[in-house]
Amino acid sequence: MGLLRRMEQTRQEAVIQNAGPSPSALVPVAPDARPASGGPREALLNNIKLRILDDVIGGASSIFDADGETDMRTKIEAIVDQTIRVSGFAGTRAERFNLIEDVVAEATGFGPLEPLLHDESVTEVMVNGPHQVYVERKGKLQLTGVTFRNDEHVLHIIDRIIAPLGRRIDDSSPRVDARLPDGSRVNAIIAPLSLVGPVITIRKFSAKPYTVPDLISFGTATAEMFEFLRACVEARLNIFVSGGTGSGKTTFLNVLSSCIPEEQRIVTIEDAAELQLNQEHVVTLEARPTNLEGEGEITIRDLLRNALHMRPDRIIVGECRGGEALDMIQAMTVGHAGSLSTGHANTPADMLRRLETMILMTGYELPLRAIREQISSGVDLIVHTGRLKDGSRKVLNITEIYGIEEQEILIQDIFAFVQTGVRDGKVEGELKPTGVRPTFMWKFGEAGIHLPPGEYGIPPEDPKKPDKVRYRKGKANAGEGLQPLDASIAFGRVQRAGGMIYVSSMGPVDPDTGLIVPGGIKEQTDQCLKNLKERLEAEGSSLSKVVWANWSLRDPSEFDAFNKEWLRWFKISPMGQSTLLPPLQRRAGFRVLLGVIAEA
Repeated sequence: MGLLRRMEQTRQEAVIQNAGPSPSALVPVAPDARPASGGPREALLNNIKLRILDDVIGGASSIFDADGETDMRTKIEAIVDQTIRVSGFAGTRAERFNLIEDVVAEATGFGPLEPLLHDESVTEVMVNGPHQVYVERKGKLQLTGVTFRNDEHVLHIIDRIIAPLGRRIDDSSPRVDARLPDGSRVNAIIAPLSLVGPVITIRKFSAKPYTVPDLISFGTATAEMFEFLRACVEARLNIFVSGGTGSGKTTFLNVLSSCIPEEQRIVTIEDAAELQLNQEHVVTLEARPTNLEGEGEITIRDLLRNALHMRPDRIIVGECRGGEALDMIQAMTVGHAGSLSTGHANTPADMLRRLETMILMTGYELPLRAIREQISSGVDLIVHTGRLKDGSRKVLNITEIYGIEEQEILIQDIFAFVQTGVRDGKVEGELKPTGVRPTFMWKFGEAGIHLPPGEYGIPPEDPKKPDKVRYRKGKANAGEGLQPLDASIAFGRVQRAGGMIYVSSMGPVDPDTGLIVPGGIKEQTDQCLKNLKERLEAEGSSLSKVVWANWSLRDPSEFDAFNKEWLRWFKISPMGQSTLLPPLQRRAGFRVLLGVIAEA
């Protein structure tokens, strides 16, 4: 009986809005007549539709017996033809077709929105109250001639969308996120929050998920760039897709996720499920709002915590908007490498600031330094998308997060979109390499990924520039699974002059492994002094001949701990000067660096 009630409600709303002459009193018109918007012809057609709704409701029992939508449509067509014949209405074939479509849409679909939802050229539908409906085509907004009868009619369609999902919208909860059966995302907001009437925004998704070739044909990025990103996903880099509203973040995330190997277990978490993954082993989780009593809410944060107990290989969060960013970053750093998410931001740098703000929204009193270290450790890559002036959506930046220095997260563009001009209203340009070699290139070899000759235009590593030798970020103090550091970074240089030996930049690195020793300032100071002792003795000197020292600390507050360890080797505190830890060693994870002058 739900269909009967809905149709009766629709008919009653139409009667109130379109009170006028009885359909039975209509005067036949010429077959080629066309209704002008808001004119007498349209009023006649509206009244005919009222009569048809009456007749459809009267024949509701036969409709309920229909075997599927095709049979129901056939029965509705018969009622429409009979009503037109009894009314003496001489309509055109197009008018008859439109009447049938309107009644079918009211009976089984989403009313006036049905033709827009079936129009493949429409990517977004925006209902601003009952009398203004916009659509987006090719990135451009267009006002349509589609209207609703009144606010109640719009509310009726909203209820039809959200009812199957067990959600609600009313004065106490005047906004809702939902989805259509095809996965399209829906947001609705009503009075008292909306002053223009009920508002519906529908982000449509293709019935067939977009693929890499689709985005290449749209000009989103080149085939070469998608191959690079495929390698990044397979190498289990943690990636955020950033961009403004309507820039194609979710679509791009969906395409990126298609690069995840088939044998891995994927858990997706969203407010309203819209990702369309083709892999076989996918678990889809959807957040739940509060019920009528204000209870029962399940947030994305709740689902993220639960997902950690589900043995996922990858976690995909449709969008980070709040405190769930902290849980996502932590998941990326505790064994779920290769996870993906999106966030609203205007630039990659803004995405980092947004992540900081979202983590602060958790209410935990975390120092900003700790937050930035977590982000730097967890996130490897930001793919920034944008919608250009011509409405096209493109990848604008592929940006690496490679460390932290002076409490600032360090980023560098690996590829950036370079606009070359505008032709026939279309923006022309290309995503080009910036000449920077990312620090994660070693991960491709470790994952068994063989890059093509030229490595997508990324410059080769220059052995003459040791500052290009990087560490595996986020693991500098772990002591496990690291790349050995370059000797010039780890053990500095030795120079003999004037009967003295000058040793600079001695680091806390184990000479047998080339790795930073695990632990804090105590362990690192001890290793620095061990290295210093061996180096001086190899030059024919010793610690007892040290006459002057230079030390650099990552954190000046750790001087007492440093000095305590120094006094285990020397009887007096170091005589010399303190300097700031150089950026290269800071990024590598050093907490201390030593230099001395000793008698030869």
